[in-house]
Amino acid sequence: MTTQIATDRGANLLGSMWMICAMALFAVEDSFLKIASTVLPVGQILVIFGLGGTIVFAGLARLNHEPLFVRDVVSRPMRIRVVFEIAGRLFYVLAIALTPLSAATVILQATPLVVVAGAALVFGEKVGWRRWTAIFIGLIGVVVIIQPGTDSFSALSILAIIGMIGFAGRDLASRAAPATLSTSILGLYGFLAVMVAGGLFSIWQGAAYIYPNVSTMLHMLGSVIAGVAAYSCLMKAMRTGEVSAVTPFRYTRLLFGITLGVVLFGEKLSPAMIFGSGLIVFSGLFILWRGKRR
Repeated sequence: MTTQIATDRGANLLGSMWMICAMALFAVEDSFLKIASTVLPVGQILVIFGLGGTIVFAGLARLNHEPLFVRDVVSRPMRIRVVFEIAGRLFYVLAIALTPLSAATVILQATPLVVVAGAALVFGEKVGWRRWTAIFIGLIGVVVIIQPGTDSFSALSILAIIGMIGFAGRDLASRAAPATLSTSILGLYGFLAVMVAGGLFSIWQGAAYIYPNVSTMLHMLGSVIAGVAAYSCLMKAMRTGEVSAVTPFRYTRLLFGITLGVVLFGEKLSPAMIFGSGLIVFSGLFILWRGKRR
């Protein structure tokens, strides 16, 4: 029993480190995409980004002598995962393109709260009333940030909320994905879903594609590299420790995202955003603490 507990703790610690690395890299990816969105339409950005990630993960899979298609790829969890991936990627890229990076990043930090709730409802992980209370407090923090019903409210903030829900669903579906599927295969089909999202949005938007200049091409390349590395770290995190123990470390993306938003884009933090962020971070830390006690 003692050995099992030590093993679980070690797995949770390792998964948490993977999650922190993923969040730092995702913040870098967001910054590159936001810069590119000043030149390229969102649909084209998603197609390029998805194509780059698809090529990288397909290459990694072949290097490991893995088949690019197996029966488990079309399993029910994978089909659900693709739907959530499309929704998460599309709406979050729209959010970082049309709203401040810091605001979109802060709203996204509610993802671990939704994931922990989903882990309890879908996977039967034990989440007591204290952690349920923390989840609701964190969601109140999101409401404080978007300020519905006030002059400060922007309907565009809904984009980040939909993206957040999409990412939470993707992470839960990744947990349920067949264990036979490697990180490379999960990444390959995840980025294929991003390409699909970009293509569908391009058709709906009807915006002409633009030939990017050298600077924009470098920004897109940087986003692909950061995105692929972040994706790999995230999949490692979700498959290493318990969902309820690992996911609270996603709040570190808030620190990285706000810092880049302020330093690179000159964004300002409102009192509502600071207070709402505090509620979300407090909730995440409390959930982590309760998970360790359990």
